[in-house]
Amino acid sequence: MSVQTDRLETLGRELGDAIAKTPEYDAFERAKAAVEADDEVQSQIAEFHAVRDRYVQARKTGGATQELVREVQSAQEDLHSMPKMADYLDAQKELQERLESINEAISEPLAVDFGGEAGGCCQE
Repeated sequence: MSVQTDRLETLGRELGDAIAKTPEYDAFERAKAAVEADDEVQSQIAEFHAVRDRYVQARKTGGATQELVREVQSAQEDLHSMPKMADYLDAQKELQERLESINEAISEPLAVDFGGEAGGCCQE
């Protein structure tokens, strides 16, 4: 590997370490841990997944109804209204916004969307 490639990989690791030390990442990790440790939230997540899976299966077989759509929406609203889940979603949004800002800073001198298109081919 060339010295330049080694340096870029080192910079990439340093960037990852720096991101992990941001308040947004810390808040996300704390909110994620709170969601994972809460049995009530985990139960609601499981319920949402079960309802969503029934809907997906019904769609595949042509049996999806508006009632089933409402059940999915209701289960999602119930889940998102839980304080720990709401905190998690807010923290996730804040982290995503921070990562998008970092992506823009990296992408600007490259004239490509580093996070979205750098690995792609022939995108219009």
